[in-house]
Amino acid sequence: MNAFRVMKYLASAMLVSAVALNAARAETVLTVASGGSENMVEYVTDYLGPLFEKQNPGVKVSVVGTGPGDAGSQKILEKLEAQNKAGLTAWDTDVIVTAQNKTADMVTAGLLSKYRAEIATGGLVTRDVATNALGTNVDGFVMPMFNSQTALAYNPDVVKTPPRTLEELRGWVKANPKAFGYNGIKNGMSGVAFVVSWMYAYGGNTAQMINGPYDAKVKDGWGKALADLKDFNQNVTLTPGNAGTLDMLNRGEIAMGPVWVDMFYSWQADGRIPPTLKLLLPEPGMPGQPYYYAIPAKAKNRDLAKKFIELATSPKVQAEGIVNRFNWYPGIDAQHVEGTLDKAVWAKIFSDVTPAELAAKGKPFPLAGFFDDMKEAYEQKVAN
Repeated sequence: MNAFRVMKYLASAMLVSAVALNAARAETVLTVASGGSENMVEYVTDYLGPLFEKQNPGVKVSVVGTGPGDAGSQKILEKLEAQNKAGLTAWDTDVIVTAQNKTADMVTAGLLSKYRAEIATGGLVTRDVATNALGTNVDGFVMPMFNSQTALAYNPDVVKTPPRTLEELRGWVKANPKAFGYNGIKNGMSGVAFVVSWMYAYGGNTAQMINGPYDAKVKDGWGKALADLKDFNQNVTLTPGNAGTLDMLNRGEIAMGPVWVDMFYSWQADGRIPPTLKLLLPEPGMPGQPYYYAIPAKAKNRDLAKKFIELATSPKVQAEGIVNRFNWYPGIDAQHVEGTLDKAVWAKIFSDVTPAELAAKGKPFPLAGFFDDMKEAYEQKVAN
């Protein structure tokens, strides 16, 4: 009798396992490849993916992280290229999250699918980053996941009347030597962003540097801007990088410096910098950059991919997931999230830099060729 019960139990267990296996096989897997930092992968794994799965029974979201910056996005590009060259009719990646530069390369190479006009949230973004990625027309191929932005952080207890333009900043730095700090172009993009904003303000040909076409001769006109920046640097403190600038602000070793806005607010939330520190976005502006949602040209689950991005760029998810959880600026236009965002969070994120200022003075980084020229010229004529 006991043996009979054991056999019956085993048979039942095998049946349950078989049902579970068949259910797993019946599950549709939506594959998301994410470039960017680890917290971007965690965002999909811990928040966006489960939310999508709950709304779409039978769908499993699988997330693969490829690493931060252009290098992580380059890995995604290479994978899509390989599948395209192999002549596969269905590629195994449905949604990608990639940086501006490499997304532009993917559009140029014909590796992405136009979809923005086919989703309900496609009209919720009007910033030029939704149509122009470092000089490449990406209109229709992308939706911004979020917009990261640089700005100047300052201590209002020390800086009673903060400079509102780069020209005012030049005068302030002379009057307050070593109180302004940034990392040049090494060990962090906040310092690089400041150099870019300086070149936009004083280098000339700003529109061409942003929109193209690339012309190597443009750098020949940068002599005075670079010489003035070298003179400016005589009165600044060079910091170890993005975190280094914030650390020195926290310790009172500097009173002002360029930072990433999301990093600034995250450090404030963690108590790593004083809550009294403030931000400003000076004239004529500073650069930032989005990460994009895009769909590969031959994604296996294109309709589901569109549905996923539509959810990800909805006002509610942008408010809760992008702004509230990570202190990023939304990928869609800010006014669309205001009504669904807690008033205290809205006040924190947009009190110092308003949506109108962000739209007017949030700049993209330059075309890759001009960007490389800037960094090389800085090393040769400013750092030396």
